[in-house]
Amino acid sequence: MTTISPGGHIGILGDGQLGRMMAIAAAEMGYFVHIYGPEKDSPAAQVSHRSTVASYSDRDALSAFAKSVDVVTLEFENIPTETVDFLSGIVPVRPGAKVLEITQDRLLEKSFINSLGIGTAIFSNVESMEELIQAVRQVKTPAILKTRRLGYDGKGQVKITGANDLDKVWADMNNTPSILEGLVSFKMEISVIVARNPAGEIAAFCPVENRHKNHILDVTLAPADVPDWLAEKAVEIAEKIAMKLDLVGMIAVEMFVTKDNQILVNELAPRPHNSGHWTIEGCATSQFRQIIRAVCGLPLGDPTRHSNAVMTNLIGDDVQRWGTLLEDPENSLHLYGKAEARDGRKMGHVTRLYPLNQKPKA
Repeated sequence: MTTISPGGHIGILGDGQLGRMMAIAAAEMGYFVHIYGPEKDSPAAQVSHRSTVASYSDRDALSAFAKSVDVVTLEFENIPTETVDFLSGIVPVRPGAKVLEITQDRLLEKSFINSLGIGTAIFSNVESMEELIQAVRQVKTPAILKTRRLGYDGKGQVKITGANDLDKVWADMNNTPSILEGLVSFKMEISVIVARNPAGEIAAFCPVENRHKNHILDVTLAPADVPDWLAEKAVEIAEKIAMKLDLVGMIAVEMFVTKDNQILVNELAPRPHNSGHWTIEGCATSQFRQIIRAVCGLPLGDPTRHSNAVMTNLIGDDVQRWGTLLEDPENSLHLYGKAEARDGRKMGHVTRLYPLNQKPKA
């Protein structure tokens, strides 16, 4: 497998804040980054060597993009697989279409996880009103109906209780193929981010605790306050998933820790992840430098944390607090270059480090 040395060109599909932080890390390592996405003056394009503004179905633009770079990676998982297949005929794409086919579809994703002997919430496929009725009987309520494809930060889903009018629920879903998931009684949500390079070398960041507000990640605490044996099991699960997917790149594995310390996998995201932003300040190698190493075929960096950390998202008008946040010299502020602050929009984040012997506090 050819190593892409510094001075090489990396293409990134997607133009948001993850692409922005990937591009910054790549530039620091001596690479040139070409961003491809649909938005003008995007967060990623603002800090990149080059950008193409075009749709993911524009074959001419995709072909020119692919010919300008040595490898392509992505900053979000909902890139059309047809786009990745087309690019793969010209340039290596890491991760590839097979990984996306699984992780873009909640039914395929959960079925894949279960096939590895790893637990998830109970779930059932729903493609009609009749199947929704059967699924409610099987899964029981309370449960969550989620579209199989797309949807994030609480979008594309509805909670179902015994009081719901199922006809109205299904009408509101517009007959979209979905899955019904049993509601998990958990004490904590955690995630593990794993990188894997073409040689099969693998490295994981420590499990972290994620706390949400209005279905959007609010705070990440590193490390998660769990027993050592449970942290080791969570890492083992994430590494197994990465290996069985034959992943080249990075994947975040989101998990529930139940009240009796069982681990159930919730979702997979084959890219850098919001819950890994703290690694920029808190680890020997950040998640963003690590994915650049992985997709370029370099040896992976040390993911060990040198400090504990709390990462807080700045959502919507929270970004107006930037001045106050900078008054504290221990805060590390990251803003994403987005022109308009809207409700639910991630505008930036702030990280605060703590000594390894001190628990991080939200």
